[in-house]
Amino acid sequence: MEAAVLATALGLLLLAGAGGSAGDEAREAAAVRALVARLLGPGPAANFLVSVERSLAAESGSDTYSLSGGGEAPVRVRGSTGVAAAAGLHRYLRDFCGCQVAWSSSQLHLPWPLPEVPEELTEATPNRYRYYQNVCTQSYSFVWWDWARWEQEIDWMALNGINLALAWNGQEAIWQRVYLALGLNQSEINEYFTGPTFLAWERMGNLHTWGGPLSRFWHLKQLHLQHQILYRMRSFGMTPVLPAFAGHVPKAITRVFPHANVTQLGSWGHFNCSYSCSLLLAPEDPIFSIIGSLFLRELTKEFGTDHIYGADTFNEMQPPSSEPSYLAAATAAVYEAMTKVDPHAVWLLQGWLFQHQPEFWGPAQIRAVLHAVPQGRLLVLDLFAESQPVYLHTASFYGQPFIWCMLHNFGGNHGLFGALEAVNRGPESARRFPNSTMVGTGIVPEGIGQNEVVYALMAELGWRKDPVPDLEAWVTSFAAQRYGVSQPNAEAAWRLLLRSVYNCSGEDCRGHNRSPLVRRPSLQLNTMVWYNRSDVFEAWRLLLKAAPNLTTSPAFRYDLLDVTRQAVQELVSLYYEEARTAYLKHKSRPLFRAGGILAYELLPALDEVLASDSRFLLGSWLEQARTMAGSEAEAYFYEQNSRYQLTLWGPEGNILDYANKQLSGLVADYYQPRWGLFLETLVDSLAQGIPFQQRKFDEKAFQLEQAFVLSKRRYSSQPQGDTIDLVGKIFLKYSPRGLAGFL
Repeated sequence: MEAAVLATALGLLLLAGAGGSAGDEAREAAAVRALVARLLGPGPAANFLVSVERSLAAESGSDTYSLSGGGEAPVRVRGSTGVAAAAGLHRYLRDFCGCQVAWSSSQLHLPWPLPEVPEELTEATPNRYRYYQNVCTQSYSFVWWDWARWEQEIDWMALNGINLALAWNGQEAIWQRVYLALGLNQSEINEYFTGPTFLAWERMGNLHTWGGPLSRFWHLKQLHLQHQILYRMRSFGMTPVLPAFAGHVPKAITRVFPHANVTQLGSWGHFNCSYSCSLLLAPEDPIFSIIGSLFLRELTKEFGTDHIYGADTFNEMQPPSSEPSYLAAATAAVYEAMTKVDPHAVWLLQGWLFQHQPEFWGPAQIRAVLHAVPQGRLLVLDLFAESQPVYLHTASFYGQPFIWCMLHNFGGNHGLFGALEAVNRGPESARRFPNSTMVGTGIVPEGIGQNEVVYALMAELGWRKDPVPDLEAWVTSFAAQRYGVSQPNAEAAWRLLLRSVYNCSGEDCRGHNRSPLVRRPSLQLNTMVWYNRSDVFEAWRLLLKAAPNLTTSPAFRYDLLDVTRQAVQELVSLYYEEARTAYLKHKSRPLFRAGGILAYELLPALDEVLASDSRFLLGSWLEQARTMAGSEAEAYFYEQNSRYQLTLWGPEGNILDYANKQLSGLVADYYQPRWGLFLETLVDSLAQGIPFQQRKFDEKAFQLEQAFVLSKRRYSSQPQGDTIDLVGKIFLKYSPRGLAGFL
């Protein structure tokens, strides 16, 4: 693409993303000062002088921060925006004070006096945008959050330099107003909306109805929460991304507008058309523009706007035609409905569709979509760039700006996993790509709260011009920052994890946890891993050996439990292989031994150790759901939504165990009974001399799974037992032979 055309396209994008609603310097500086007080407390916060000065970015045009002072003087933090100032503060806390801010806990033991910055340090980001969130994150992780939890997350976002993020709460309340105005009745609207934990897929047109309806109380709470979220994001100078109309409509539209030109799309996610097969308005139908404009007008009237909107028309759904003319028209209709209300609109598009169905999305089809919107008015998320980047085979998205994103996690799964080498090199490679239109980096997991080392690296890369030169040294520093002290055994454990679970490459790097532990049992489960399991076991040993020096560190306790969880997961695979081999060789005694250890010893032990930490409790997750309710009936309804998502996902196990977690309560009452049934079925099979019948087993397993989902059993949200003691017992009893003697 010609350089002048690229400059024009990016200029349009930058203009649209820099609206006055981001706030002035004084407001952003005040927001960062309030963050410092929340993070450090009012006393230590007094030692930091924060200012926001747009002129800092005048030379580079990029977000910039500057650090100076310390020692006998206060630390001075200046930023070209509030986000830049917060990122500068985080840099000082991390690199000068050895601190860390993370989801599981934060280590903020400040040295005194505060370390001096030897000479003024000024850093400008190479990226216009540092983006955050996947549409699915809203359902897998954020769904039950109150304002206190959202406030923590927005602080984390600011400290990590995030300046572009989805803000999609409350949109169903706006849609309800629009649908009522169009003539739908309340029962038709209730029938359309999904339940809270499935809203992400209703918003992308994949689902309707399942897990619903939504209550009036839900709508009111979400509207209030959205106002709080937007106010805080904007006070930092972030750009919130609001939703827009993608073309999907409730079936009741055809009652109100019997001549509407709609197409029924195919089913999604093994759901039948009772819950999927959404209706898509034809782009040429005049109702398309009316609905899209009504929604955006009502939305921006309620929430204001920063001129960037997200919409996904064909996410994991094949369009009704592959003709480029149709795809261009469908894309143009979405954009034109935006600009009818907001002439400065920029469309944020998740590029997952191009990666997910490459057999459909050939060059002509991708060009049709990308060229249907003016250059610079479509901002594409290359959603899985750390593993399967799309920019490489689309000539940098044929000239449209894109954000290099790390997806990493699917479904919010637990399981140690990462491709840190690919993540480290990826953004720089994309920037250096011929005629690159890359304008930012993105953190886009389906679920958060896991593998924090991966996100720490990705957030840092948003401010680096070059990759981290030595990942071993980087992860050693990460461990010291995390625990507040340099501990040789703990640091050695992290280096082992770096070379094993965090060193994925190639086809293995899909991010799902495929451990047998969290899968419905069968004789065909895959136990292959890309790393040497002995590295995980040795890291486990080293962390336990480091425990006496780090008992007061919440982050260490979390990591010790997380690595123990991973080690037990590895042991489950090994015992499963032993049991399967014994069954296939008709050896009942070895089968009963290996299967018995797996089902009746390892899993109960895992549940017990998980129960020692509130961050691994099913009760904590369900309690969040209950607190969102306005009545006991609604509380049970929300609990059931959560249980479905974690397990069956749909009424018939439609996306079974996709969103698997390893939580105390879930292990004891869902995974363990299922494995116990499997073992008993295999033993009976050998005793009776009949083959194992998977179909019959699946029917019985489904009864257990459904019973768990429908159960009203309450789970504690308070931890029980001491993590370190319980881990020591599991290690001594179950660690592979030869390791225990070194403890």
